[in-house]
Amino acid sequence: MADLSSLFRDREILLTGANGFLGKVVLAMLLDRFPHVRRVHVLVRARPDLPSNARFVRDVLDSPPLRPLLERFGRDGIASRVNVLSGDASSPLAGLEPSQLRELSSHVGLVLNCAGLVDFFAPVDLSLRANVDSVERLLELCAEIDAKLLHVSTCYVAGEADGLIEETEPIRGFYPRRKGQGDTRFSAAGELADCRETATELSRSLEGTARTEALTELGRVRAARWGWVNTYTYTKSIGEQVLDLQDEVEFAIVRPAIVESALRYPFPGWIEGGRTAAPLVLMALGGLLDWPARPDISLEIVPVDLVAAATLVVAGELLAGKARPVYHLAGTDVNPYPLEDLIQLLCTEARGNGSGRASVPIWLDPWPRVQLMSSVRAEQRRRSRRERIQRVRGLMEGLGRRNLAARLRVVELQMSFHEETFRQYLPFIQDNRYIFEAGNIREAFAGLSTEEKRALPWDPEAIAWPAYWRDCQIPGIRKWVQPEAVREWTFQL
Repeated sequence: MADLSSLFRDREILLTGANGFLGKVVLAMLLDRFPHVRRVHVLVRARPDLPSNARFVRDVLDSPPLRPLLERFGRDGIASRVNVLSGDASSPLAGLEPSQLRELSSHVGLVLNCAGLVDFFAPVDLSLRANVDSVERLLELCAEIDAKLLHVSTCYVAGEADGLIEETEPIRGFYPRRKGQGDTRFSAAGELADCRETATELSRSLEGTARTEALTELGRVRAARWGWVNTYTYTKSIGEQVLDLQDEVEFAIVRPAIVESALRYPFPGWIEGGRTAAPLVLMALGGLLDWPARPDISLEIVPVDLVAAATLVVAGELLAGKARPVYHLAGTDVNPYPLEDLIQLLCTEARGNGSGRASVPIWLDPWPRVQLMSSVRAEQRRRSRRERIQRVRGLMEGLGRRNLAARLRVVELQMSFHEETFRQYLPFIQDNRYIFEAGNIREAFAGLSTEEKRALPWDPEAIAWPAYWRDCQIPGIRKWVQPEAVREWTFQL
């Protein structure tokens, strides 16, 4: 392929989702690695109490990933290369004014869509707006300004699956339970229209909590009907099919697996918010021993800086007219790390630094060691443990030991939280063994120069996973992901 420096030199790019975890790193890496990019237009939705420019400064410019960039270029240097646009990716033409569209159509050749709602079971209307409406509106924008579209999706659009997920699986008409290429039962356009109509009816007939619960359940039911494991992957797959059903805008899709702490850039361990794996990690660090998980499954983790680097490599391929339709950004096909080894490492780490304790008092738990088991067996053990706790709590209340009884009630609440978390994560740790083929990004990376490979490394095969977890992921979660959650989930009697 043509060298990336030439492809990005004097280029103008429109970026959505820059205030998200991945979007921040993509923006920082783009400006850092390619200082001759002319301008990055960043679409930021204003809030009632915060204009777009102020939100960009607060949420992006002053965030940790941008600090090295600020030190290198200064605020004025960044301001000269970043243009904040007030808009909304889910609004017609992204909510931009005609004068802005005229300006963009003269310069912007690529829209990089990092926006989306990463929530497993959000109300379906919100999930559709973020993950489908935005794709439709950005396609309109790209057609208007004659730009190509690079869309960030997720590997888990595969839904229910066990084994190798190929990048060549056709996008159009896909649903996880499809029985071969001749199965045309699923229509993204029909499904989308029907789901939207039902959601609108529910919104009109219900209010408040009842409305939210009904819309959440609607997404859950419609996803499960076709074999998607949650509303998030259901809507992301429909968004992909919206792209594939049109032929006016040239596009490519990158599908990261579980995006987690940075390996190198902007610094090891950078992570933001409750990322996908964080609840599981925090439960393990808190001393949880019983895991409804299969030992042969690898939790598909990809450091955020590798995902950002790969996204920019694919952007170069798209600009050069050489992009494949789909790029999996994953590493299990070349460097698996079994879930059993990971959980053992986490629990050992917790005991080693004194942060981990058994999730219930030892005198109530006859199984004081880490075990992986079926979901049925795990439920039986949780039920048995809960019954013992309730009996002891009743005894303590009868003896007037209210303080101890209250603390046992906290244990019960913690167990309920664990159960709800596992219900959401069973598709990834028990039900499905995902192995995502990632040949397209390896091929694209192999075509880079030695200098560009150093600038945009894609090397999941070289990651020493125990060291990554000890040096990046665990410290990153402890520092950046709601430290109060660690205190809440680590119960000590």
